Amino acid sequence: MRVLGINAIFHDPAAALVVDGRVVAASEEERLSRRKHGKRPVPFSGWELPEKAARWCLDEAGLEPGDLDAVAYSYDPGLVEPGLDGHDVNWERLRTLYARRAPNFLATALPGLDPGIVRFVPHHVAHAASAALAAPGPGEGDVLVLDGRGESHSHLAGTYANGSLTTLQAQRLPHSLGLMYEDLTEHLGFLRSSDEYKVMALASYGEPRFLNELREHVGATGDGGFAVAPIDWGSLAKARTPDSEWTRDHADLAASVQARLEEVLLDLACWLHGRTGSSRLMLAGGVALNCVANSRLAGAGPYDDVWVQPAAGDAGTALGAALHVARSAGDEIEAMPGADLGRGWDDDEIAARLDVAKIPYERPADLAATVAEALAHDQVVAWFQGRSEFGPRALGHRSLLAHPGRAANIERLNDVKGREQFRPIAPMVSLDRAAEIFEGPIPSPYMLFVHDVRPEWRERIPAVVHVDGTARIQTVADDDEPLVARLLREFDRRTGIPVVINTSLNTAGRPMVDDPRDALECFGSAPVDLLAIGPFVVRRREVRA
Repeated sequence: MRVLGINAIFHDPAAALVVDGRVVAASEEERLSRRKHGKRPVPFSGWELPEKAARWCLDEAGLEPGDLDAVAYSYDPGLVEPGLDGHDVNWERLRTLYARRAPNFLATALPGLDPGIVRFVPHHVAHAASAALAAPGPGEGDVLVLDGRGESHSHLAGTYANGSLTTLQAQRLPHSLGLMYEDLTEHLGFLRSSDEYKVMALASYGEPRFLNELREHVGATGDGGFAVAPIDWGSLAKARTPDSEWTRDHADLAASVQARLEEVLLDLACWLHGRTGSSRLMLAGGVALNCVANSRLAGAGPYDDVWVQPAAGDAGTALGAALHVARSAGDEIEAMPGADLGRGWDDDEIAARLDVAKIPYERPADLAATVAEALAHDQVVAWFQGRSEFGPRALGHRSLLAHPGRAANIERLNDVKGREQFRPIAPMVSLDRAAEIFEGPIPSPYMLFVHDVRPEWRERIPAVVHVDGTARIQTVADDDEPLVARLLREFDRRTGIPVVINTSLNTAGRPMVDDPRDALECFGSAPVDLLAIGPFVVRRREVRA
């Protein structure tokens, strides 16, 4: 089966291609269109499709639209109950209309495509498949999906056996943990359906002093579901405007909601485990990008193993929908090979781009050693290697790297990227040294858990230690990322630190860098000292102190 997966209806439009059960390609539309999140998450944008991403996926496999056996669209308009979530019924009808007409929209966007091969996959089933079918090892165990909303639900709890999902519970709207977190995001002056990770970072600066009030409004119901009553946010903390400073009240409110979210997730996980007795939990949905909550589940929950889909947000439903349709047709599914499923360029193509840009560059004999030397001398390095990542995390393919032992580098990198200074930056660490420095789930190759930094290391790597003493780490194994692993060893040899700062290669409000032109534009516009692009190095001619 050749199946193209499409996510389009809410936000983060994306496409993924699965051929004979193997994930061939996946990309978010924003990486190609250079429009952050691809589109705004409003009902009247439901017609917008990931046309560039879909076309690239097909090109990557040498296919034409007419070669496809199926297109899996990660939303089923037949399951919508208009008005259920309290939103305007007319807007909901418009969104549903666009979804129903998606087969014809797709046929227009991809000439030669038969609209009759489009299959609607329920949104949360697509999320669940993105976790269970893509996970390493046998695709068996429990699955928990939590996000803002799907067609008429905001949650799915189930279990996978022999590649087949049994749904045990699904929470109907308007109750939604994801929408609650989105409401808080907006109240705190951030962009909803976009900046929830900022709220998670801000929570570390506060105390959960509103937790008792929130427990009266949000809680598990004992049957695998939960209830979220309307919350008067203004009675707890005054609304913040986007251009104003945050206050202690704002941080305390963020901390309180984060704490209640974690409590409810533990209740839901314990209920599910009580029904199945499984040792493995697999997570997807936007809430699964909350790495603090993931660590709470891993540490205090009933499961021995917790695995999170690296593209847990809506973009990942393109992959899940394709896997679900392929499995339903009888294909044996292979685990996703990693998050590097996007575009890549060979050495000659990169050299040609550099030549066109008329920019001096060199090809060092040992790229890892050259970059490690620059990092050891406290230079900021833009790192562009291999295929781009699918999902929101930079995982050593489109990254900004820096020295973690310089405390000033957190402010320096946030300035480079144009970010708020309360936001942490993350470390990558050699897998064989990770447990020496960090406490928490290891391995952690996708930056989806937070770890306590061991006290003896906090002063050695201050730039990657958050205010609460934690870090969101990426462990790097030689077999998975040999070049990055060599870089870490070379940096360790020079500094005695097997850790490097790793944050996404982009500036605020722009998608992560995807192609060489993007990399050169970012390098040219930001105070970055060195660009490592493929086997080549581009140095800034003059760096002002």
